[in-house]
Amino acid sequence: MPLTRILLYVRDVEETARFYTAPFGFEVHRADGDRIVELLDPRGGANLMLYPAAKSQKMGQSAVKLVFSVENVDAFCAESAVRGVPFGPIHRTASYDFANAKGPDGNSISVSSRGITAR
Repeated sequence: MPLTRILLYVRDVEETARFYTAPFGFEVHRADGDRIVELLDPRGGANLMLYPAAKSQKMGQSAVKLVFSVENVDAFCAESAVRGVPFGPIHRTASYDFANAKGPDGNSISVSSRGITAR
């Protein structure tokens, strides 16, 4: 069975939707009467479901990191910074590159060329 959806508890659903749609290409889907806003990946990857977090819920403390596959980490990070989503330093391994950032609610994200590029 494939992983098709990841639910994120967030403080501001609209801000988080904007954060993931611009650089990552997700499309916003809203169903009437549903509190969940689903971000659909038109390339067939897992969708993100955004759910309003309870006021008591501590943000950014989960053991989950969203990893987005990109062919060119340098180019993606440069373009993403222009769109207002800066990433930290680019880390280079023998076989792939990656960079990390945090979403609006402190959720860890990464872009990585792991499995895409060969060195």
